[in-house]
Amino acid sequence: MGLVKGVALSTRLRQQPLGLALCCLYILQLLLLLLSSVSGTGVNWGTQATHPLPPSTVVNMLRDNGIQKVKLFDADSATLNAFANSGIQIMVGIPNEMLYTLANSEQAAENWVAKNVSSHVSSGGVDIRYVAVGNEPFLSTYNGSFLGTTLPALQNIQSALTKAGLDARVKVTVPLNADVYESPTNLPSDGNFRSDIQDLMLSIVKFLSDNGAPFTVNIYPFISLYTNPNFPLGFAFFNNSSSSSFTDGGKIYDNVFDANHDTLVWALQKNGYGNLSIVIGEIGWPTDGDQNANLNYAQQFNQGFMNNVIAGKGTPMRPAPVDAYLFSLLDEDAKSIQPGNFERHWGLFYLDGQPKYALSLGTTNSNGLVPARGVSYLAQKWCIMSPSASLDDPQVAPSVSYACASADCTSLGYGTSCGDLSAQGNISYAFNSYYQQNNQLESACRFPNNLSVVTSNDPSTGTCKFMIMIQSQAVTSGVEGGRGFSMSSFVTFAVAFLSAFL
Repeated sequence: MGLVKGVALSTRLRQQPLGLALCCLYILQLLLLLLSSVSGTGVNWGTQATHPLPPSTVVNMLRDNGIQKVKLFDADSATLNAFANSGIQIMVGIPNEMLYTLANSEQAAENWVAKNVSSHVSSGGVDIRYVAVGNEPFLSTYNGSFLGTTLPALQNIQSALTKAGLDARVKVTVPLNADVYESPTNLPSDGNFRSDIQDLMLSIVKFLSDNGAPFTVNIYPFISLYTNPNFPLGFAFFNNSSSSSFTDGGKIYDNVFDANHDTLVWALQKNGYGNLSIVIGEIGWPTDGDQNANLNYAQQFNQGFMNNVIAGKGTPMRPAPVDAYLFSLLDEDAKSIQPGNFERHWGLFYLDGQPKYALSLGTTNSNGLVPARGVSYLAQKWCIMSPSASLDDPQVAPSVSYACASADCTSLGYGTSCGDLSAQGNISYAFNSYYQQNNQLESACRFPNNLSVVTSNDPSTGTCKFMIMIQSQAVTSGVEGGRGFSMSSFVTFAVAFLSAFL
């Protein structure tokens, strides 16, 4: 029942004490719900990992770090159940692949809400606040596949929430990439929605406004740097001393996040929605897989962003505190690397729940991140290239290609954490990655011609960490960003790797 309906009910039952009492109780509950809404910074939790941590372990880690909001990319029942009575607010996700069905069937939308929202909220004690319908559905790489289904899916999910009596508690939104708006001059004040989707965007914005829902946008300064070699490095961070600072209408911009965010603000304002709330669905910095993806830059960026959040500093156009979800909580070693090898390294924590660097979220008395508790690991042994094997062995190239296609070699390459390894070291890394992802099976370290051998001596060196896999019975089934496993991307990487190091 919505607030307007509640007021109407109050009028009808004015002369009925019991009805009036029930109505007042309803309104009080609604006000308490609104007041209890957590602002500030949450995290994205993607689950495309070969050995994911148990949901209960992750929820405990979130609570230990004082994180009160989480954005999910699907509605896995076991994951949602782990949040029961945790006090953590949830944005639950609907993958892009489901948009067509939900757009074309009100019953499908009602079934989805009943199974993935109502059941968890009503009796499961899970605090679901948002449903994210799709994820960046208007990316150019999708070739318009979701242009016709995103808004109808939004509408049907909204109708289903209303029918279930959850529309006042749970809001629908659609996380959009920042490429849905643009500025021909790069000045925020010249911002507007992309011309090819202008009408659709205005329809979505009106829908969000009419239903009291936020505009959710993913902003990635790292991608600006990754895609443009001439992008000024300092402007990607929050150090307030970038030589690329500029003024727009008397407002000073010293970092690309503020400029990007306020381009959206101007786009909304020009079209009559200047007061629409904005949620940053994803923001972060990867730690490996590219020359600009490293621990130092990630710590500098995320701490700079968090310092602004903690200080209550917004952007020049919206000085109020930013509502955001950091990307991401954990590394995901089974994500597609089609966008780049960095895709598996966005986590604040490694896939075993160990913090990567010092980061203060302003949520605990600690100035650092608290690791996951109770994590079990496989034995302390590694698979490496045999000292007696030769680099000239004709089985080296296909063996490395096979290992990398089946495991994770994204820490190898120019400018990465393992970029300084010798040829033998690179081969050993590939072999060990395959060995660990296959749970240290004896057969997983039997490459042809006796190329490999198991050792109890840790081959890690410098910044290059040869991991020991965590114990897990699960297999990859998670959804993140609507992207799946890409064998062709692995093979492409393996070929490049072999050319560089052999």
